[in-house]
Amino acid sequence: MTDQTPATLALDALQLPYTVFRHTQSVSSLEEAASQRGHLPAQVVRSILFRVGEGNFVMGLMAGPAQISWTILRRTLAQSRVTMATEQEVLTVTGYRTGAVSPLGLLTPLRMLADESVFLPEEISIGSGERGLAIILRSADLRSALPDVEIGQFSAVE
Repeated sequence: MTDQTPATLALDALQLPYTVFRHTQSVSSLEEAASQRGHLPAQVVRSILFRVGEGNFVMGLMAGPAQISWTILRRTLAQSRVTMATEQEVLTVTGYRTGAVSPLGLLTPLRMLADESVFLPEEISIGSGERGLAIILRSADLRSALPDVEIGQFSAVE
């Protein structure tokens, strides 16, 4: 197992600093992943792929356990129907398996929406593209790596 993935190569190409974190124990929850990384759950950024039509996908970035608001997502995308991508679609579109998806080093360029909470902590972790590995970096560096990301309030308000 190598620490090089398309996501780390993308960061290397941009000359942005990061650390690769290798989980030595199995992870069965977001809270466990955060704890092993020395983070709070809100510092773990999830990359979620949504299908908005035949062959049309959008990636959403959410911090920690926050849930995306389907109403806000549909309104933002001007779509009446939005679904989660299947595992096969995730692999085909991103090149990554579910549970390890990164917003960096994607096979296909995607429109990307990020909840504003993603960029609140100074340090965050994202998927590396390989299960058992995470990328830890400054949220400002992720923002630099994603110049076209659309930042807004996409989480469901409780």
